[in-house]
Amino acid sequence: METFESAIMGPVGGAHSRNDEELRLVACIRHRDLKAFEALYRAYQPRLARFLMNILRRPHLVEEVFDDTLMVLWDHPDSFSGRSKLSTWLFTIAYRKGMKAIRKQDDPVEDHMQAARISPRASPEQDASDSRARIALFDAIARLSAEQRAVVDLTYFHELGYREIAQIMDCPVDTVKTRMFHARRHLRRELAGEFADWV
Repeated sequence: METFESAIMGPVGGAHSRNDEELRLVACIRHRDLKAFEALYRAYQPRLARFLMNILRRPHLVEEVFDDTLMVLWDHPDSFSGRSKLSTWLFTIAYRKGMKAIRKQDDPVEDHMQAARISPRASPEQDASDSRARIALFDAIARLSAEQRAVVDLTYFHELGYREIAQIMDCPVDTVKTRMFHARRHLRRELAGEFADWV
């Protein structure tokens, strides 16, 4: 029998069955079903933690903001109305809580392990130029504003469209497009030569 985690992470069943399963689990959470909550927690942890790491750039805050995000689902499951996908709703909460956490902090704390954590599947035999290219890309992304990093992350790493990103970030679609335009321009400038073709 397929688990919820495999449905979320794998192609079996497709997006429609994932959405149905998520709605079923949310209904169980409304009845205080801890196992349903744990299943959603485990399924969303990698995606949301990665998204938050790109926005926050502060490893010590990622777990706290992620937990705060999922506690909204546990404490107030009725606030999810089903008008959007659960993933959109959770990313919206994570984005807002992440931006609030940034405003409370002083200067950014650089995460020197960011490149290694973002690409955990890199093979040992990957050559030095690939490694340099990846580091250059993530260094350039790290120099974007938090809003631009969120747009880049949601577009390229979570494959969301501009309308869904606009819903998550609570802004017009044109604002998302403008942030992406400026982010790409910055990345092209930072990634001179062959790397500029990536963006």
